[in-house]
Amino acid sequence: MSWIYKAVVRPTFFKRNSEEAHNIVISQLRWAAQRRWALKLSECFFKGQRLPVNLFGLNFPNPIGLAAGMDKAGEAVPMGESLGFGFSELGGVTQHEQSGNPKPRMFRVIEDEALINRMGFNNPGADSIAKRLIDLRKDNLWPAHPVGINLGKSKITPLEKAAEDYLYSFNQLKNLADFFVINVSSPNTPNLRQLQDKAALDEILSALQSNNINQKPILVKVAPDLEFDALDEILELVNPHRLAGLVATNTTIARPKETNVNKTKLYLEKGGLSGRPLSARSTEVIRHLYRQTKGTLPIIGVGGIFSSEDAWEKITAGASLLQIYSGLVYEGPQINRSILKGLARRLANEGLTSILDAVGTVSYTHLTLPTKRIV
Repeated sequence: MSWIYKAVVRPTFFKRNSEEAHNIVISQLRWAAQRRWALKLSECFFKGQRLPVNLFGLNFPNPIGLAAGMDKAGEAVPMGESLGFGFSELGGVTQHEQSGNPKPRMFRVIEDEALINRMGFNNPGADSIAKRLIDLRKDNLWPAHPVGINLGKSKITPLEKAAEDYLYSFNQLKNLADFFVINVSSPNTPNLRQLQDKAALDEILSALQSNNINQKPILVKVAPDLEFDALDEILELVNPHRLAGLVATNTTIARPKETNVNKTKLYLEKGGLSGRPLSARSTEVIRHLYRQTKGTLPIIGVGGIFSSEDAWEKITAGASLLQIYSGLVYEGPQINRSILKGLARRLANEGLTSILDAVGTVSYTHLTLPTKRIV
């Protein structure tokens, strides 16, 4: 079915602007998520084989997750499992409802299989999303796989009160999700990335963990644009704040060197870049984090995953779980089944029995990487 998507469905969607196409997809998924027959039918077409992973006390039926940003408001939660994902991450969610940045704010660089967005955490706010998730549970539509929530800072909240903003959202949602990802690395909220500073992040994590009565796993999502010494400072917070892991990486503000006039114009758009151009850098960050922690800290790898080969590269660099977004846009909903089939074949060829057996297996044989970001 992948060829049908690429030959028929994708060209139709790509005639529309990127955000409009995204909203149509979410609307369709929301419709299907409310109908059990549609959920079952989707499973028949898209669900792949099991490759279970157990991490931070949660059972993931496979290592491929839906990245934050796709289902910002938790509208299509039941569909994640039916589309073959091993987990999903909702959001980003902020304390206050916000419409996000002015439109247009999402762009495709089709030749490079890339996306640029400056959405700005558009979402209905923590209270509204909490009500929606409660209703899903009441209607017995909650998926069997783990569901995480990505937490961001409201644009109207000053940096000095960021911890209060994150804490409000966490308290509203902490009993409704399986894990939480603290997003201090989006490039689309003014000054948000300053919260990756050790002192600022320390304050946020202290507030959350002091209210984390049920010990829900908390992870931090890092930017690919950080130098390695800045990443190391974040790692110093792992043990004091009992972080369950890191998500590497968010989108990048860097751009490829480009001579094509049409692509150059697109790459001048402000926002975070995802897709294939991010792949190499996100793998570098994963490898560095794995080396620095000697493989003791789970890493969710994100950035430029389109195939089982891409997935295997991230896993052997040090990622225990993976997330996709741009790959889903360009490859279509059968991407999970295809990746899982390829990973299962690779495990068998390597004589390994589980994904965790492959994590970081080439990390220490790779040449030493520079400690500074190269643009």
